[in-house]
Amino acid sequence: MADVRDCEQCGNVFPPRREHARFCSARCRVAWNRQNTSDPAAQVSALNWSITAMRDTTKRFPRITARDRPRGFAVIGEAVWWVTIVDATLVRHHPDAYDRVLADQTPTERQLIEETLAGLRHVRNQISHDLDHVDFIRPVPIRPGDDRITAWTWNPVPEPALASLSPRGQAWEMTRYRAYQARLVGHTVGEVFGTAVAFLELATAKASSDMQVSTGLQQSDLWTGFIR
Repeated sequence: MADVRDCEQCGNVFPPRREHARFCSARCRVAWNRQNTSDPAAQVSALNWSITAMRDTTKRFPRITARDRPRGFAVIGEAVWWVTIVDATLVRHHPDAYDRVLADQTPTERQLIEETLAGLRHVRNQISHDLDHVDFIRPVPIRPGDDRITAWTWNPVPEPALASLSPRGQAWEMTRYRAYQARLVGHTVGEVFGTAVAFLELATAKASSDMQVSTGLQQSDLWTGFIR
């Protein structure tokens, strides 16, 4: 049976593109937001601190070598957390900017981005439940002599135990698992985070621009230190 749900604005039934989709169209989302206005500065703040944390974490990658495995595993796990937080914050609070940046990519690039982010979300979900982040990483570089943790690769992992989830939840998690197998397994840590972070930076810049236009506030009022 197809996954369908009721739009929170108009009540129409629609098939969701994302797991937590609440509206059948952009028009319904805009109408709901106008009726349930939140503080734009609060939305900006949520994105601001999360993307700053993501940047700070991924900037540490080049300073950690394979000789310090515990620290390497820890920073990769932290990066998974912040990338998925930034992605979720953009999808929730700035979906139009997010979708426009995706639409600017070629179909191949768009699929790569979406599946890479879905695969990282699978890692995050499994770390929260059954597996440790060390289960996902092979700390052996593809190129001999490369001692950077960015040269480590992602391991294949068994299918997740999903019996405790609803049928809808099982379907979404299996989609993430298949994305992990397709886009992360065998690829390097640096390659995967490079794809994810590059897209999230573009989407954040677009969200910043949209916020300036919609609120009339100056970038310095809301985004100081945010967009490089």
